[in-house]
Amino acid sequence: MLTDTHSHIYAEEFDADRAEVVARALAAGVTTILLPAIDKESYQHQEELAASNPRLFRQMMGLHPTSVGDSWEQDLEIARELLFGAPDKYVGVGEVGLDFYWDTTYRSQQEEALRRQMDWAQELNKPLALHVRNGKEEGCDAYSVVLDMIESHHGALRGVLHCFSGSADDARRAVDAGFMLGIGGVVTYKKSTLPDIVATIPLEHLLLETDAPYLAPVPHRGRRNESAYVAIVAHKVAEIKNVSFDTVANSTSENAKRLFCIF
Repeated sequence: MLTDTHSHIYAEEFDADRAEVVARALAAGVTTILLPAIDKESYQHQEELAASNPRLFRQMMGLHPTSVGDSWEQDLEIARELLFGAPDKYVGVGEVGLDFYWDTTYRSQQEEALRRQMDWAQELNKPLALHVRNGKEEGCDAYSVVLDMIESHHGALRGVLHCFSGSADDARRAVDAGFMLGIGGVVTYKKSTLPDIVATIPLEHLLLETDAPYLAPVPHRGRRNESAYVAIVAHKVAEIKNVSFDTVANSTSENAKRLFCIF
C-alpha cells in the first residue's frame, strides 16, 4: 500500500499516455494519489482527472507561489471560491508556499498570499501542502520565513513541507511544529544531503511523494517522473532506515491518511 502525496499527473506532460501512467501506478501498489493545485490554468484539468477515479485521486486547492504575479489577488480569490464552495472536495490547502529561487519580484505578494491561505487552512481545519524553495542570494531563506509563520500560529496549523530540501535544523523545527516532511526522488540522488536528514527523523513524521512530472528518482533522473516511482522512494527510505519496504509503505500511507483525513 503506497500513497503518492504529491503528483501533478493532470499536467500536459501526461496528455499522451495518462491512462498508462495511472495503470503503472496501480500495478506498483499505489492506492492513493494526492493532486496539489497550481493555478487557474490547471484547476479544470485537475478536477477532470479527480472525477475519473475518485477512489484513487484526492484533490487539494491553492495558489502556487510561482503563480503569484500581477493578478495574484484575483487568482487567489478564484482558489478561495473553489475551496470554500465545496470544502469536502479538497483534502488540503496546497500547493502553497514561498519560492525565492528564480525571482523575488513578488516576494511580499507571495508572503501575503501564503498568510491568507494559512488562514484558510486554519478556518477549515485542513492541512497545508507547502512548497518552500530558498533563493540563491543572502536574505532569501524561504524555509526560515515559512517556519516562522507556522510557529506564529502556535500549533493551530498542520501539514507537510513538500519535497523537503531544507537543513537538519529546518527539519527539526518543522517536526516540532507538528508538520511532516515530504520525501521524493531527491533522496536517491548521489550528492543529496536528504538521506542524512531522513535517517534522523522517525517514520511517523515522513510522507512519500513524487512531484511528478518533476524530480524523478534514480535511475530515471532527468526524465519524466510518475506516480509509480514512489515505490523507488519507499525502497530508498527503507534502506536508510534499515527496515522493510512494507514497513515504510504502510507507515507513510497511514501518516497520509491521518494528516489528510482520507480514511
